[in-house]
Amino acid sequence: MPKFSTVDKVNRIALLFTVTLFLMLSACTHYDPVSVEKCTEVVKHAKKVLGSMSPDHKTLMADCKAATDSERGCVMAATKKGKLAQCM
Repeated sequence: MPKFSTVDKVNRIALLFTVTLFLMLSACTHYDPVSVEKCTEVVKHAKKVLGSMSPDHKTLMADCKAATDSERGCVMAATKKGKLAQCM
């Protein structure tokens, strides 16, 4: 009689796959740092990506100054609204 059932093997394989996928995705979340001095460029890019959904300039600038260098780098790397939403 086998030590583990077929369901246990499938669950173990699924768990291993999920952990591996998580580690691979988390490894891709580091962005080149962007300093606070470049907030004008960051805000301009965010407005371009967000289009008509973009908050006013003053709000975006305040958010940019409050963000970390990595978060600003994430914004600069974003090309879609969904990616931008994951940055902060």
